[in-house]
Amino acid sequence: MKKLQFDPLNIVICGIGGQGNVLASEIVASTMNDMGYRVAVGETYGASQRGGSVMSHVRVSESEDLGVLIPSGEAHIIIGFEPLETLRMARQYAGANTMVIYDPRPIYPLGVLQGNQTYPAIEDIKKELEELTAEAHAVQAADIAMEIGDARAANVALLGAFSRLPGSPLNTEELAAILTQRFQGRALEINQKAFARGCAAIDGEGGGTDE
Repeated sequence: MKKLQFDPLNIVICGIGGQGNVLASEIVASTMNDMGYRVAVGETYGASQRGGSVMSHVRVSESEDLGVLIPSGEAHIIIGFEPLETLRMARQYAGANTMVIYDPRPIYPLGVLQGNQTYPAIEDIKKELEELTAEAHAVQAADIAMEIGDARAANVALLGAFSRLPGSPLNTEELAAILTQRFQGRALEINQKAFARGCAAIDGEGGGTDE
């Protein structure tokens, strides 16, 4: 068990219902628990079956028993599956040390599609995220997943990117090993490709990031 950069380490994972962010939070939390850390997980759902907001709080400590909710302004890492949801969470939970990884591909709510609401420009979202956080990485996870043949792999692409952050509690090898336990056959192959592309996005090698 390696020493955490922050203890407790607070991670927010957010998106829209059906994007796989709950599975991503479960993978992170269960892996950390198996490694000997104390982990608390809290989740909130906003009509998730109808494309509503879904957010998970993952709190990790070497020795402390934690409450499940992250205090405002105290998230260290935010993993966002949808840009506006990422910004909403950053406005509440980001602080001076927060790092963000997010997919900049928007999912428009019904009100926007019907013309009753407006959706902010992606460049405006990106700018505010950069202002609110220490680091903000835009990773085209949905595009990566579709390119390799399965849109469901976007969550694994973001986990790959997450593993390359200096403050990540899980390194690339640890998270990659989990894939072999979670998937088999073609699903394993696809998710391994998505994971590698997510890593490359942060490393600047794979064209998966727009930074």
